[in-house]
Amino acid sequence: MTDTPISASDLPTWRKVVAFPLVSLAIGLGSAVATIWALSLLLNQITNWQYGDSAWMALGAVLSVLAIFLLSKFLLRYLGDMPRDDLPLSGSVKDVFYGFLGGGWLITMCVGVAFILGSYSILGWGTSESAALIWLQAGLFAGFVEEVIIRGVLFRFLEEFAGSWAALAISALVFGFLHAGNENATVFSSIAISIEAGILLGAAYMYTRNLWLAIGIHAGWNVVQGYFWDVPVSGVQVDGLVEAELSGPVLLSGGSFGLEASIIALIIATSAGLWLLREAVRRGNTVKPWWTRKRLHEKLEAPEAKRVPAKAGS
Repeated sequence: MTDTPISASDLPTWRKVVAFPLVSLAIGLGSAVATIWALSLLLNQITNWQYGDSAWMALGAVLSVLAIFLLSKFLLRYLGDMPRDDLPLSGSVKDVFYGFLGGGWLITMCVGVAFILGSYSILGWGTSESAALIWLQAGLFAGFVEEVIIRGVLFRFLEEFAGSWAALAISALVFGFLHAGNENATVFSSIAISIEAGILLGAAYMYTRNLWLAIGIHAGWNVVQGYFWDVPVSGVQVDGLVEAELSGPVLLSGGSFGLEASIIALIIATSAGLWLLREAVRRGNTVKPWWTRKRLHEKLEAPEAKRVPAKAGS
């Protein structure tokens, strides 16, 4: 990956300030949070929207995705030391599709291992009453909006400032502990999500250098987990196509939080994340810290040392 900063020689002062990664991080996070807050406030005012109302949940999820997409296209792509579009339309359908399949397959493997170990059992058919919640909130909204904010803003600008490894570690921890307020959350569940999902989704972003694969993985994991296997989605109890039960040791079942807080998911998802991370490194998709890039860039732009003229006849 090319990690040369933009040339600041001809830029106005305000653009130099905005280009600094930590300033771009503050602008990006502030604008994303403000966009979601304003949209939520608007829906509440004009529709008396209530959480759990399927129709308004659908509208809210779709409008949120559209708003964050436009924010990315018209603001986020121009920020930072290395401006770029993290949501290119070319190849987006393929990356989301394969990501969805990959995320769904990973959680299905977790369910399969839990079944073999006696920690997961199907009791019968479910009611699918949580279909809207799973597909729209856990799938569409969480998959898209959370990835743009966590990987497309937090990871991206931390990476531009402190390098890939610091960005991966910090964004993973933030992502994990943002789930600490969920139903049935524990310290272990937050740590588990930080490791298994933080590494996997961060590596997917590093591997492709856009957000589509990570969006697909995130959405596929959540939808297949809740809708198809009736496993709590990050602690939130759902009603899927089947009625299932988690039992046995908490380390295997994840307890009330679900399989994301189990050693099974920790091993399977983290292994996939480490593989993707290795492939990203092989592609050269790592970024050096800002101060290192700046020093190298200045060295390359420095005037060439004057050569000593050769003596006549030598």
